[in-house]
Amino acid sequence: MKEILAELEKRRAVARIGGGQKRIDAQHARGKLTARERIGVLLDPDSFEEVDMFVQHRCTDFGMDESTIPGDGVVTGSGTINGRTVYVFAKDFTVFGGSLSEAHAHKITKIQDMALKNRAPIIGLFDAGGARIQEGVAALGGYGEVFQRNVLASGVIPQISVIMGPCAGGDVYSPAMTDFIFMVRDTSYMFVTGPDVVKTVTNETVTAEELGGASIHTTKSSISDGGYDNDLAALQQMRRLINFLPMNNMGEIPEIVSYDDPDRRDHSLDTLIPNNPNKPYDMKELILKVVDEADFFEIQENFAKNMVVGFGRIEGRTVGFVANQPMVLAGVLDSDASRKAARFVRFCDCFNIPIVTFVDVPGFLPGTAQEYGGLIKHGAKLLFAFAECTVPKITVITRKAYGGAYDVMSSKHLRGDVNYAWPTAEIAVMGAKGAVEILYRSELGDKDKIAARTKLYEDRFANPFVAAERGYIDEVIMPHSTRQRLSRSLRLLRDKTLENPWKKHDNIPL
Repeated sequence: MKEILAELEKRRAVARIGGGQKRIDAQHARGKLTARERIGVLLDPDSFEEVDMFVQHRCTDFGMDESTIPGDGVVTGSGTINGRTVYVFAKDFTVFGGSLSEAHAHKITKIQDMALKNRAPIIGLFDAGGARIQEGVAALGGYGEVFQRNVLASGVIPQISVIMGPCAGGDVYSPAMTDFIFMVRDTSYMFVTGPDVVKTVTNETVTAEELGGASIHTTKSSISDGGYDNDLAALQQMRRLINFLPMNNMGEIPEIVSYDDPDRRDHSLDTLIPNNPNKPYDMKELILKVVDEADFFEIQENFAKNMVVGFGRIEGRTVGFVANQPMVLAGVLDSDASRKAARFVRFCDCFNIPIVTFVDVPGFLPGTAQEYGGLIKHGAKLLFAFAECTVPKITVITRKAYGGAYDVMSSKHLRGDVNYAWPTAEIAVMGAKGAVEILYRSELGDKDKIAARTKLYEDRFANPFVAAERGYIDEVIMPHSTRQRLSRSLRLLRDKTLENPWKKHDNIPL
């Protein structure tokens, strides 16, 4: 019996060392942790239950039968984050560069199936060189099996991808279908075709970082939802994110003990809006002052900065926040901001997370670049997302809500449950200057008359009371009472029930 147990420990030791100490040292030299080290940081201590430690590839072509390593380039299993179950797979770059084989893919699909059956989140840690060339179509088939499960799990369990090294070719499409993608700066990159292929096909000379690094995907492409300085920071933030998310689409919203008074009033908010209507202010200040203990997890912080989205808590329960940001482009809606917010709203709706929307929007961004780029369809994405959404929706208009953008930003007409406005709110088709120039075009030469007309228009529409008179605004509230109002409304809406007409699925304007 002792010999058998010793043999087991020996085999485990071989599997744990992966590609060997030399390759582990090379991984550390690049500033990266190994797959097992990453799992150790991500999960609670001693909670990891590994699956398929001894799996090996079955390829015999190109001399592969003489090179086998237990685990075959990916570590899979389950564990806990702050006591809550999660499933995880981590690509092991020290073993065949983390490349995907048929056996490697089977390990991932087994964990995906387990996560879906047991209705728990799944986190993928990517650090790999794409498909294993020696296996050809078998590897490609493995990718397809992984992709199919990504789709089936979408909207059922949270799926998170963390790119912690190379991620190229077929490897990029699995993360692309998950709910969130995060990257590590300077050591990770994502692209379908690498710099060498780009050079050959298009004659462009570009580095891996310039083509698909975190600096690109967090600011230009919107592929990544956030970037972190190193592996440790990324993994610690994933632990924090999981704390905000329910286990599945039927699970309860996470609730933690909060010592922040739900009726807390913040009188500094009474002076947040500048007297000059064209002067910006930071909408994040409002968010941080209404959430519990100023704890806000922002999504896509560096992309489409005119829109702010992310998770916070009120009375210890997770809430999704969507807000125009007057500090950037005056908070205007453009194609990027609309897509960013629409995806976030749909995620919250999938997992029954209430949504609070802060509105200060002068309209949609005009110009040929926006129109040629499909602003109509991209703006419709956000409209569609809010309209189909059945979770509790609370909207607070802080200042401008002009034109179609007023409707789009979770208005009462899109089944908003509770719609508040601050006394500083202006709800109109457009700003006073533009409206007067259209209504009184014949008087444009008379500055005094135009000034008087503008004053009359402002007196009539530069306030929330016209909308309140029609019931489009449920209440005009004092800014300092915003947290108290949100807390009470969210409490009242906890048992909200709303169902859309049956359909196989909708056809959102993609």
